[in-house]
Amino acid sequence: MNSNFPLILGSSSVFRQEQLKRLGLSFQTAKPDFDETPQTGESAEATALRLAVGKARSLASVFPQALIIGADQVAWCNNEQLGKPMNVAKAQQMLAALSGKRIEFFSAVCLLNTGSGKLHTHVDKTTVTMRKLTTRQITRYLEREPDAVYCAGAAKSEGLGAALLQRIDSSDPNALIGLPIFKLLDFLAEEGIDVF
Repeated sequence: MNSNFPLILGSSSVFRQEQLKRLGLSFQTAKPDFDETPQTGESAEATALRLAVGKARSLASVFPQALIIGADQVAWCNNEQLGKPMNVAKAQQMLAALSGKRIEFFSAVCLLNTGSGKLHTHVDKTTVTMRKLTTRQITRYLEREPDAVYCAGAAKSEGLGAALLQRIDSSDPNALIGLPIFKLLDFLAEEGIDVF
């Protein structure tokens, strides 16, 4: 059992930190040092998993006796990966291109036990159907939800972004926010950490 190992969230995402806080677990955050550039010919699912694992492993030398959570999310639509727009102009273009479309979000999570080297991995797929959006709706949304530029596909579903969506198909509603909690709880239990 490793319940005395510190739990490290290898992510600077405030969204993932909030998700983990809601579980009432004691954890630290650490910013991973890992190149997030997609590789040529790599599927969105493979990119999300490679980045989640890479982020966790990048922190292993800093936390040699710990449980490190790595996570990443990649959106896929129109035969291309959609990253985080990072500015309003790109977010406007992205949302206009996504209007009325189906988008697949691949949310990867891993738990790395740096003491034993054991790695648990999972990728959750969420399919989202966007509403048809006018230019005015996109502009107003981005004015009212400025953090959306830091979200894959510019859709912050846990906030006002829910109004952009027509339908969500998922086995874990938490995954769309960035952290597949259901699977993470299984991984933590296997490592001796229970939420209750």
